[in-house]
Amino acid sequence: MKFTVASSELQKALTRINGVVPSKSTLPILENILFDLAKNTLRLSATDLEVSMSATLDVKGSEDGKIAVPAKRLMETIRALPDIQLVFHADLSANKIKMITETGEYILMGESSDEFPTVPQFKAEEKIIFSGEMLRRMINRTLFAVSTDELRPAMTGILLQVKDSDLRAVVTDGHRLVRINYSGLTKTKVKKDIIIPAKAMNLVGRSAEDGENTLSIDETHVQFTFGNTTLTSRVIEESYPNYESVIPLDNDKKLVVSRDLLLASVRRVSLYSSSTTHQIRCSMKKNEIRVSAEDTDFGGEAKEKVACEYSAEDMEIGFNSHYLTDILSHIDADEIEFKLSSSVRAAIVMPAKQKPNEDVLMLVMPMRLNA
Repeated sequence: MKFTVASSELQKALTRINGVVPSKSTLPILENILFDLAKNTLRLSATDLEVSMSATLDVKGSEDGKIAVPAKRLMETIRALPDIQLVFHADLSANKIKMITETGEYILMGESSDEFPTVPQFKAEEKIIFSGEMLRRMINRTLFAVSTDELRPAMTGILLQVKDSDLRAVVTDGHRLVRINYSGLTKTKVKKDIIIPAKAMNLVGRSAEDGENTLSIDETHVQFTFGNTTLTSRVIEESYPNYESVIPLDNDKKLVVSRDLLLASVRRVSLYSSSTTHQIRCSMKKNEIRVSAEDTDFGGEAKEKVACEYSAEDMEIGFNSHYLTDILSHIDADEIEFKLSSSVRAAIVMPAKQKPNEDVLMLVMPMRLNA
């Protein structure tokens, strides 16, 4: 197996798929990237058995073949090279790989391609087309609230609900919830709920390209296609919790405030909150919100006031400062709107002005305040 390629082009393709490669695995072959050369096309593939990724690359091929290459050492070598022509030569009988440049020669041992797992055969039932910008925005504003609790597998992924030209993305970890509705997509016959693992969606967010990106669905897998890269992931075959039931419908107290001002205030005040509870107290009165915290263990406290639009009755509510900071950080708007009910009911947070064809709702659970 032999080909010539610019090191920078090879690095770009490897960087895309390297995120799939497990750093340590009970199956050592998974710590490799499969190189498959056919004429002048090199296909690179990686998998952790749940998520698989492949990318194609134009090269100057002279001997076709397949070999599994150790991902870590390969990436470290290619990253350390300047932008230079690289000759990749593999002796498939001995699994010995030689990479040659004008000034150097690097030898490493690969493994037989026969040992590398086959990527699942994918039979797409239907396709959905996204713009790269929308896909990245959706993932960036949901992943932070995905649960890491393996005992509740459904909540470790992003729920996508597809119907006609509408798409809904939902995540929750039991403390925070994000629901984003999109309308006006290319119409599809798909009417389905699918849960995609967080790892797969994180890789999609990093790989999505400007222009059209395609999501294909079959019974057990989803496949994203962006340019010359594809990502195939098993879906989480569990029922998602009834998230609608936790979104309050009667939060009638409305507060509008500058996102940046409130976020900065919460960050400063939270430095003085308890290191165990991270609790901050928000006290609302006419056109003003007071943010305060007290660390009873070390005797520190802080309080600030932020101007806002609020005309309902005075109220106080407590939040975990980390959860509130996450919510505020992931709303892309100058002004945000809180919908509140009482100190023990979930608070709804959303942009004061929604973007066209997009409806963002976030929810954060309160903490019980001490007297």
